[in-house]
Amino acid sequence: MEEPEFSASGPFGVFGPEELLACYARGVFPMADARDDPRVYLIEPDQRGVVPLERFHIPSRLRRTVRGDPFQVRVDTAFAAVLDACAASAPGREDTWINDPIRRLYIELHARGHAHSLECWRDEVLVGGLYGVTLGGAFFGESMFSRARDASKVALVHLVARLRKGGWSLLDAQFLTEHLSQFGAVETPQAAYLRMLKPALRLTPDTGVLTAPMTGAEAVDYALQPTTQAS
Repeated sequence: MEEPEFSASGPFGVFGPEELLACYARGVFPMADARDDPRVYLIEPDQRGVVPLERFHIPSRLRRTVRGDPFQVRVDTAFAAVLDACAASAPGREDTWINDPIRRLYIELHARGHAHSLECWRDEVLVGGLYGVTLGGAFFGESMFSRARDASKVALVHLVARLRKGGWSLLDAQFLTEHLSQFGAVETPQAAYLRMLKPALRLTPDTGVLTAPMTGAEAVDYALQPTTQAS
């Protein structure tokens, strides 16, 4: 299901960061058909991809990888670079849904503290990561990229660890993919998703947890903990 589009001819005059947050709060999100297409559509899918935080799964090989700290994991030190890497062409993904209006909206959300990037660095080179939007106790995952083996997967484990430690209750993945299925992601009807979203938005998680240092071993432990642990 798609809602009306808005145009790059001046989205901040009609549709800006506050309007975008309001869309997330009612269960829709933006996408573009292509990088060079100025139109942006608000999407409300019939089926929604969700990563249940309390049932997050880490394959055994990846657990060992994360515990070994193969990357330096940073948060919010290169948001624009992560966004641009997610928008870049890659094998099997020659085009992108991230166009200029969307890029500007997320840069503004980041400046306001509502959008965050999880980054994997090796020898001071950004080799993987992800970004998303936080609103209340819901985190809306937007996109990820990887230029080194397991980099985006390590970033996801670190994200889930921080969400669980800080008291978030919902990780929205938009659509179910084979990549996310290995972590326990499921598909749920939009109506059921909205029932999960409403109480999540009322939560006040500890946002400081997102940027606090965390080792790989700690990330695995928090991501797999049986109950939410606030600190």
